[in-house]
Amino acid sequence: MKKARIVGTGSYVPEKVLTNHDLEKFLDTSDEWITSRTGIRERHVAAEGENTSDLATEAARRAMDMAGIGAEEIDLILVGTITGDFPWPATACLVQDNLGACNAAAFDISAACSGFVFALDAGVNYIKAGAAQNVLVIGAEILTRVVDWEDRNTCVLFGDGAGAVVLQGQEGESGVLSTHLHSDGSYWELLYQAGFGTRIQPTEQGIKDRIPYLKMQGNEVFKMAVRSLSDVAVEALEANGFVSSDIDMFIPHQANRRILEATAKRLKLKDEQVYINVDRFGNTSGASIPLALDEANRAGKIAEGDLLLFDAFGGGFTWASALVRW
Repeated sequence: MKKARIVGTGSYVPEKVLTNHDLEKFLDTSDEWITSRTGIRERHVAAEGENTSDLATEAARRAMDMAGIGAEEIDLILVGTITGDFPWPATACLVQDNLGACNAAAFDISAACSGFVFALDAGVNYIKAGAAQNVLVIGAEILTRVVDWEDRNTCVLFGDGAGAVVLQGQEGESGVLSTHLHSDGSYWELLYQAGFGTRIQPTEQGIKDRIPYLKMQGNEVFKMAVRSLSDVAVEALEANGFVSSDIDMFIPHQANRRILEATAKRLKLKDEQVYINVDRFGNTSGASIPLALDEANRAGKIAEGDLLLFDAFGGGFTWASALVRW
């Protein structure tokens, strides 16, 4: 059976950078307050007229260029996002059109910050089943348009960006070794965005009451995130007969630095094993893992044969991991 191997990575972030000092100008906050609690110093913000599909398309093109494949060779496009251009059609369909990937089926996966790993799992299984040979897996978000810029506890956390990988069916030892997905909808009220979806209809009063925007109970999410990230990481290691010291690079969802450090401590990982870039991008939800992966890959920090562990937690709740032999 062929393995799904990552043969190309790509990422894209908008040009505009919003620093903590910029936030001080219109929020009751400070650089010291944000940095000490989250580790975030700046984030990127999409320009007017720049859409999630645009970010996803550019990241995809860069991944395809690295992989050396054309748009017509893509069999499937999967986009993990909770901030698509529209409720429907799928943002993946817009990316398919932008790329001219005329032979590709395309659909979105909504699993919040776990979206990329959930999409990766789908792509891996399409390849294992022989239903696809080349799969484009993307995580893309414009979260700065769904946060409440009057809520200093949440709006400082998030940024915009996209990351992508090309999965290709190949023989050999390299590839995605396993994926592990979990969900628990009983916690949905701790982290969600009302929308407006079909449950809550848009009204003038609803907009005044800030109903459409992202809502989060930070302390409760923190506790669940650390426990779930640790458990699902151990699950991936044990499923493949590895221990934490075998990991060459741990690439977790970049939620905030305290969560990453607490998770790494529970897993007994050394600092040099953990990739962190949340300080420069903030929480980009489904985009954070592929964005970090591409940055590390292009910086030459990943070598052939390295063992990588992806780890994510998001609204739903959802949590997931993937173990990859590079």
